[in-house]
Amino acid sequence: MRRALIALAVAAAAALALAPPAAAHNVLVASDPAKGSSIPAGPPKVTLTFDQYVQAADVNEIAVTGPGGGQWAEGPVEVQGNAVTATLRPLGPAGEYIIGYRILSADGHSVSDEIRFTLTQAGNGTPASADAAKSPGAAKPASGESDSTGVPLWVWIAGAVVLLAIGLVVALRLGKEPAQK
Repeated sequence: MRRALIALAVAAAAALALAPPAAAHNVLVASDPAKGSSIPAGPPKVTLTFDQYVQAADVNEIAVTGPGGGQWAEGPVEVQGNAVTATLRPLGPAGEYIIGYRILSADGHSVSDEIRFTLTQAGNGTPASADAAKSPGAAKPASGESDSTGVPLWVWIAGAVVLLAIGLVVALRLGKEPAQK
């Protein structure tokens, strides 16, 4: 029995030590408009594409802040697989626009960041009013913070290893025949 427990402990330690990190946060792989791009006219929507699916949740947000601090995203954020989109108002002044986002990653953690693009020719749009930007369901500015709302994968793996070890010990003890005298 001692050999079995030692073998189990060595196997569990090897599995945990050699396993690659399975649950990494989502990473932005593409955006439309592209990061750092200069565009002559404002797009009708912003699309962010991630390396893994994004969980459809009420915490997903996209905000587009233009020159002067005006908010240009409107309506709810839509999630389809690994793509997140937000509708834009027609853009106004030429200059730098910041797309702030916060999404619920595939591993249960929120991911937030921002990307920038430049509008080279002024449009005729006006930003959303302050009340519209704060209304429920509207796109909101990303806070730039990442908070932890899910359970890390390593906790589940460690729990499974512990349960497996307990099951093995119980099975070995129940399977032993009593010693005869």
